[in-house]
Amino acid sequence: MAKVLILFAHPKFEESKANKILVDAVINQKGVTFHDLYEHYPDFNIDVAREKQLLERHDVIIWHHPFYWYSCPPLMKQWIDLVLEFGWAYGPDGDALKGKKCLNVITTGGSRALYCESGNHHFTIVEFLRPFEQTAKLCDMQYLPPFTVMGTHQISTEGLENHALQYRQLIETLQQEITLRVSQDCEFLNDLPAFNKASES
Repeated sequence: MAKVLILFAHPKFEESKANKILVDAVINQKGVTFHDLYEHYPDFNIDVAREKQLLERHDVIIWHHPFYWYSCPPLMKQWIDLVLEFGWAYGPDGDALKGKKCLNVITTGGSRALYCESGNHHFTIVEFLRPFEQTAKLCDMQYLPPFTVMGTHQISTEGLENHALQYRQLIETLQQEITLRVSQDCEFLNDLPAFNKASES
């Protein structure tokens, strides 16, 4: 069974109903390591050696974070800057992460309709996440489409719980190393029919 590392970064986690429901669905899942960066590093003093060891022990890496100003919270960016070092994660002999799967799990206050060329934000979520995609590719990881929960200010508790069920089943699928048949026009992993059916059951 593949081991999953959830790198979670939310500076106001206690105020986020959406993320609380998502995290509760997966935090105790067998084979999952839930790593709250703001809990471990409130002073931003990241233990790089420890983080590398965590990465080496897992097969699937998830960047779970709210979508802050079209990117991630600052501690996650610092984690990327410090931990994914040249010569270890990329570059000559930098193959520590080669072959691992990687994806973003994000929440947004704005609805999906706002993230398009004609919407308020003018670009899609996938376009905004290109730096994460390129980071994963540079480290020779397999980057998957994001799992998104959008329009969180308007979603009911039941709707959030359905997303949480999708999230849990996505992780179970990744753990079982089942090949996700992702077409080029699949914007989000939770668009896949298998996870839509799961939330409706």
